Amino acid sequence: MAISGFEGFEKRLELHFYGDDPMGLRRIDFVSIRQILDAVQCSVVSAVGNRCFDAYVLSESSLFIYPTKIIIKTCGTTQLLKSIPSLLSHAFQLGLGLCGCRYTRGSFIFPKAQPFPHTSFREEVLYLEEYLPSSLCYKKVCILPSKACHSWHVYTASDHHHMVDHLPNIFTMEVCMTQLDGVLARRFFRRRGDGNSGDVAGKEMTALTGIGDINPTALVCDYAFDPCGYSMNGIDGAHYSTIHVTPEDGYSYASFECVVSVDSDVMEALKKVARVFRPGTMSVSMCMGQNAGVADVCSRVAGALKPLGLEIRSRRVEEFPAAAGIVTFQTFTARRK
Repeated sequence: MAISGFEGFEKRLELHFYGDDPMGLRRIDFVSIRQILDAVQCSVVSAVGNRCFDAYVLSESSLFIYPTKIIIKTCGTTQLLKSIPSLLSHAFQLGLGLCGCRYTRGSFIFPKAQPFPHTSFREEVLYLEEYLPSSLCYKKVCILPSKACHSWHVYTASDHHHMVDHLPNIFTMEVCMTQLDGVLARRFFRRRGDGNSGDVAGKEMTALTGIGDINPTALVCDYAFDPCGYSMNGIDGAHYSTIHVTPEDGYSYASFECVVSVDSDVMEALKKVARVFRPGTMSVSMCMGQNAGVADVCSRVAGALKPLGLEIRSRRVEEFPAAAGIVTFQTFTARRK
């Protein structure tokens, strides 16, 4: 818990590996997963999986494990980057080699409450440089500023030889929202004395808020915290989506993230997310391949949000080395009466 309130903005770590085992990272047993998360200072509260990957709802956000990719996203005052030494040790024991890393986060609401190594972006980068192998020689560090206060921090490192095809037909969208509509945010508070488990209360919130309609084909694993807060993971084939909500007045926050194919109707999902939360400020970051039609994607994002009263305030595009792709970052503010 931060000094002034709970820190909603997440830290996100994505690691890519290479190896011959079809199961790869999915062979890491649950005891080892718990040990990895202990270093981060969070735990598993619910889980689901399919033939492609495993998805865990955490006490602070989410964990996704594919055979050659792992994504950890944590909020609050968690020490996300401290998962790296243990993660690399388990992967190497499975015969996997690290070939890519991406670390992203927004601007913390309560930066002074963050523990090492998250006290500053500089410290985070130094920590990454210390623990990542030197074979990840294609690197870039940047901060994409914003007039709407959701500046975006990005670090990438990759081994060009193994990362060539990791972003051919998919992209990752990360959405951060603050100043949530007060009436809608109240839906993410538990009913006092409801007696339900977090799983049961989570399913109620999913239905009540319309989150279940964002991707009706996804299998949803959801959880409601006490007295307030909500997390969900959706799995749909090889793709995931995730939502996390901190609804308290004064520092309300919600995030939406999804990995989808380039031919999916992700803009419709984005509009549904905006309607669920009606944020005052919203940022949309997208990571995509070099040939994804960046200008068109950016225009489609702005076009999807404008009819909902969200006006674009800034747009940045950054190209990253090797096969780390292109990152776009757009911010929006609401026209409110």
